[in-house]
Amino acid sequence: MSAEMRRSSTIAVPIKNIERELICPICKELFTHPLILPCQHSVCHKCVRELLMLNHEDSFDAGSECSMPGSPRSRVPSPSMERLDRLVRSGGSRGSISSPGWRRGSVTPRVTTIPCPGCQHDIDLGERGISMLFRNFTLESIVERYRQAARAAVAIMCNICKPPQQQEATKSCMDCKASYCNECFKLHHPWGTPKAQHEYVGPTTNFRPKVLMCPEHEMEKVNMYCEVCRRPVCHLCKLGGSHANHKVTTMSSAYKILKEKLAKSIHYLISKEDQVRTQITGLDLLISQTEENGQLAERQANEHFERLFETLQERKSEMLRSIEQSRNRRLDHLRAQVEEYQGMLENSGLVGYAQEVLKETDQSCFVQTAKQLHTRIQKATESLRTFHPSADPCFDEFVLDTSREETLLKEMCFGGVPDPPLIDLSSSKVYNEASICWRLSDDHLPTDHHVLEYRRLGGPSQSPSQEDGEDSGVWRATDRVYGPSAVVCDLDPNSLYAFRVRSCRNSMFSPYSPEVTFHTPPAPSFGFLFSDKCGFSTERLILNKRRDTVENVAGMAFLLAADRVQTGSYIGLDYIIGDTGISQGRHYWAFKVEPYSYMVKVGVASDSKLLEWFHNPRDTSSPRYDHDSGHDSGSEDTCYELSQPFTLLTLGMGKLFIPKTSSSSSVSTANAPPGDPGNRVLPLPQRLGICLDYDACRVYFYDADTMRCLYERQVDCSGTMYPAFGLMGSGKVQLEEFITAKRLTF
Repeated sequence: MSAEMRRSSTIAVPIKNIERELICPICKELFTHPLILPCQHSVCHKCVRELLMLNHEDSFDAGSECSMPGSPRSRVPSPSMERLDRLVRSGGSRGSISSPGWRRGSVTPRVTTIPCPGCQHDIDLGERGISMLFRNFTLESIVERYRQAARAAVAIMCNICKPPQQQEATKSCMDCKASYCNECFKLHHPWGTPKAQHEYVGPTTNFRPKVLMCPEHEMEKVNMYCEVCRRPVCHLCKLGGSHANHKVTTMSSAYKILKEKLAKSIHYLISKEDQVRTQITGLDLLISQTEENGQLAERQANEHFERLFETLQERKSEMLRSIEQSRNRRLDHLRAQVEEYQGMLENSGLVGYAQEVLKETDQSCFVQTAKQLHTRIQKATESLRTFHPSADPCFDEFVLDTSREETLLKEMCFGGVPDPPLIDLSSSKVYNEASICWRLSDDHLPTDHHVLEYRRLGGPSQSPSQEDGEDSGVWRATDRVYGPSAVVCDLDPNSLYAFRVRSCRNSMFSPYSPEVTFHTPPAPSFGFLFSDKCGFSTERLILNKRRDTVENVAGMAFLLAADRVQTGSYIGLDYIIGDTGISQGRHYWAFKVEPYSYMVKVGVASDSKLLEWFHNPRDTSSPRYDHDSGHDSGSEDTCYELSQPFTLLTLGMGKLFIPKTSSSSSVSTANAPPGDPGNRVLPLPQRLGICLDYDACRVYFYDADTMRCLYERQVDCSGTMYPAFGLMGSGKVQLEEFITAKRLTF
């Protein structure tokens, strides 16, 4: 033996550094009776038996398809390491040494091939099976040396006692605001002292003061009750405090009054006990229904999610399985490479194991073990010359882009049937086009879209075919609407339409909203703005920037003209007209007059009449000669006997005044016969509409919400007619949403 080999054999090897070489590749534990396979890898005796048993079971599953008749043995696929580990952990039964589970004369071929867990090659054990394998005594003795080297409610506690001898409190002093055990209470409240007179109760943490003190005057007791602020006060608060000017009463009086009120309220509730019980029963039923419906919704939601989870889990399992297989394969290669290189280090791994083998004195045993060991050392020596990692640590091929799927999942809504929306009557407007608005419940879930439907119920302009049902009564739907409103175009004038809407979520439609009906105007809508040029008084009228709202404020000019009222002179109206005139056709417009307005005149006037109004001051004219002045001065006695180039209707103080007519006049009202003054005063509609038929020389006044005609009369349309408004005192007129009106076709 050379000097180098002698030096290597005499070096003491730390036995704990070679543990990785002593672990069975199947059971992952220290070798127990290791056997050397033909490929020179060592495996525990029990693990080899498990491999044979596993392959024997697989051969039964394969049946006759796994072998040809008369074949001396069969070859089956190598089982996965996961199945091997599972089988080893379960502790399967043992069979015979040669081939477990096989009997002589069996039609199933004998299983003698097993996969080597070290190199993954199939090892044919031959007819003798396990009995042909050698025990690795050297490895077994090294393992043995390694084994030898390795051998309910929280109690109120006393505030005086200190831990750990702190006792549970038995009393609480309301004066001291502390809790005591028996001994501490006697110690701090001795007989014959003022403290002995303190009030004590059972253990508590709520120390309420005996007398209610004033928060503003801490030393004063409250003895009065402020009826304005509805709170107890002291006498200093009443004398010079914040309650000096408030009405107060004695505490005893307030106590008596409030006690009586409370007693009456309680008596009322007791008298309504049956009603309360009925309501409770109804609420219990609602609770039960809520629980049942909530559980049903949960089950349905769980079903939706479970289906999604199953699909995702399948894809996840496939992905993770692929990643795990790739990772394990790479880790096995890299760890094997690390172990191989660590074994090259002195006193550890392969070198340490070789040093231990050199200590073997039996020649046959040494030769048996050293041959395979020498081959490994030669391979390690060659790998030093051409080093490169055995696996790539990058997993770019498994990177997923799930941004599109995440967006879809975030946008998904799992709500059931959505609640029906409600059409907002106050926000919806109908002209020759309808702007229908609706709202959803406060606790609604997001919806995908809405569908608005409408149908024509009837109107004077129906054709015979429509009367027969060709068009009337048939619901028509708009395109999908993704907001809270929609516009329906091309509606027939002077017709009644019904509207309804429903919501959709996840292809599930809500019930329809309650139907609402709207009557279209008798003529196309007429779009205009208030004119800020012709006759407009900037001193008394305020026009907004959009020119769709005008306001008259009763300011200094109105007061300065008040002295003329005593002499019978008239305080003039402030007129404003539309910026667009009408010279032909039928036109309709609507507006709103604020209820607080003192007096507003609305209607139409010709260009010639407007020039007269704007250029001839009316301050000196008598109201008795001003048609329909709106005052009870007798001016209404002068009736419109002839057609004139203007018509104005008077509104004011929340009322609408129908002009007085005679039997010979060409006027009509929808409310009262001529001469009935009591019915000539109507409540002011929320919205007022005017329709001018230029060709027929007639003007109509409507309640714009119901499209009920309130008043109509003949008018002289010899020139261009303009929408006209006159205001006196405080008043405000607002045109129907100008942006919408301008967008409508006319």
